[in-house]
Amino acid sequence: MNEPVSKIMTRDLITVSPEDTLDKARALFAEKRFHHLLVVEKDLLKGLITTSDLLWLDEPSSNYKNIKISDVMTRKLATLEPTDKIGSAAQIFLRNWFHALPVVNSDGKIEGIVTTFDVLHYSFKKEYPGEEI
Repeated sequence: MNEPVSKIMTRDLITVSPEDTLDKARALFAEKRFHHLLVVEKDLLKGLITTSDLLWLDEPSSNYKNIKISDVMTRKLATLEPTDKIGSAAQIFLRNWFHALPVVNSDGKIEGIVTTFDVLHYSFKKEYPGEEI
């Protein structure tokens, strides 16, 4: 847990822009089978949208083509830097019930995302290095 989050974070990101519609987010969630999308503009993190945001939205999905991601996304985010420890990510997840944390550099540019699954996978592989998942 004392290794940097850069070791386990996802770097190959699929992102959306604040101007994209919820239709695009919903399609990406279905196609890629993940639950968090970083909202990015010019490599800078602007927010996060999740499958839960769509579930809690009191709008029929037929209206998603008319709703911008910026209208729904979370703007105030906890973030990590690539050098922050995996244990710090786990602590934030446990204390706040978060499931994803954007990883940004000191200039605020997005470098990756770390999820509870990443931490769980890391811990499992450390304990059972020969096991296949």
